Amino acid sequence: MLNLRYTWSPFLTYGQLIKVKENTVIYHQGEDGKGFYYLSNGEIQITILSDKGEERTVNYVPEGMLFGENGINNEPYSTTAITASPSVLYYFSDEALLKVCKEHPNAATIFTNSLIYKFRLLAEIITLLDSPIEQQMAHYLLKLVNENGKFAINQTAFARYVGTSRITVNKIIQKWVKNDIIKLSSQTIDIIDINKIREIQRSDIKNLPNLDMLILSSSQKQ
Repeated sequence: MLNLRYTWSPFLTYGQLIKVKENTVIYHQGEDGKGFYYLSNGEIQITILSDKGEERTVNYVPEGMLFGENGINNEPYSTTAITASPSVLYYFSDEALLKVCKEHPNAATIFTNSLIYKFRLLAEIITLLDSPIEQQMAHYLLKLVNENGKFAINQTAFARYVGTSRITVNKIIQKWVKNDIIKLSSQTIDIIDINKIREIQRSDIKNLPNLDMLILSSSQKQ
């Protein structure tokens, strides 16, 4: 198991503390990279714009994680990052990364593992595109819970995350509620029968990286 969450926290003194309001764009897809970020507190929504101009949510960054890693060395960002709540970030320039890695050689491994994880997330989306919507919903629900614990998300936001309509999501959600697989409380979707959700996730699945096992452990929180 690869534990990434909070592993970058020992190096926060090398970064620049930034406090941002909700709905603030941190960087745009295609924008020349200017470094990367660490989410100390709050919520970051990652979206991607297709060639057809369709925007889709591809990730919600958990606290204690890096994001925008591919923006080093002036490389263009492959996604857009927006704050979904007031957030506290640390910004790391290329120079800051070099300094961290020079003084703490293990930082290079942590950064590389985080970057690889993000590329796998994008590969995951491509792999799931032709899968049944119910299977996609099960997969992304497990991913949200594994990365964030109990995660507040409404059906409209979840539909955008999965890349389908709210009506379709609601139909499957109600089916799961009826079958005692999940329960709804306020804006939280709580899993009751995790084995059933995993069964739905794995149905007719081929060559999908087992990303739900890449649980971002909170045991390393400082």
